[in-house]
Amino acid sequence: MSRVTGAAMVAGIVGHPIAHSMSPVLHNAWLEAAGLNGAYVPYSPGETGLARFVAGMRGGVMRGVNVTIPYKEEALALADEASDLARLAGAANLLLFRADGTVFADNTDGPGFLGALKAQAGYDPKAGPAVILGAGGAARGAAAALMLAGAPRVRIVNRTLARAEVIATELGGFVSGHAEADCRDALIGATLIVNATSLGLGGGLGPPCDFAAAPGAVVMDMVYKPLETEFLRRAAAAGHPTVDGLEMLIRQAIPAYEAFYGVAPPEDVDVRGLALAHLGVT
Repeated sequence: MSRVTGAAMVAGIVGHPIAHSMSPVLHNAWLEAAGLNGAYVPYSPGETGLARFVAGMRGGVMRGVNVTIPYKEEALALADEASDLARLAGAANLLLFRADGTVFADNTDGPGFLGALKAQAGYDPKAGPAVILGAGGAARGAAAALMLAGAPRVRIVNRTLARAEVIATELGGFVSGHAEADCRDALIGATLIVNATSLGLGGGLGPPCDFAAAPGAVVMDMVYKPLETEFLRRAAAAGHPTVDGLEMLIRQAIPAYEAFYGVAPPEDVDVRGLALAHLGVT
């Protein structure tokens, strides 16, 4: 059992809204299993309140926070220092509050993304070109992670070509932007296809994709509500190995926990089972 005293190690997650977050479920389950004197708490300072929140936490009031929608880009801008991955991704999902008053920004979404691909599909980014559908923050973060992990090429496909080209320009020669109308050509030779849009959220169809253009490619959907999206169902029906967004959520939480509490989370906790129960998936 965990215990919370006046010397507790406190961390949390900040977002708006925040009630839907599963991060407290994961982190507090690990804390309880480890018997640590710590707590993980959700915070929602309002749409425009992140800067005030971060200013109040400077100086080590708490260990740090995970950052979710809509704050990830602003979180990076508010930090004094940042990791290479956070800079490349253009966003931070982790802020660490140092005792000297400085704030360090990192991005564990990238390691979580790569960890999920390895865990559920054994995927190696060096295997070949990757295609990312969408050109928002999640797409840029995935492209940056793949680039740093040695992917030979990353193709970003988006309905608005200009947005894909902006990411490609900022990340460099390994990344190229493509219009949605040219998606099939972009898919040829791909070893990985990622839905980084929110189109499948809540049971939607997800983005259009001609899976036959990339036979055998691993297919991932970052959406985890529902767990098996229509996008993943179509991919599985076409014979593709699939990776779900819940695994990415869990994998990104592991390095965050280590940063907050100084130890790895206990391996004997079935956090995926807890998350599935929280989602109402049997």
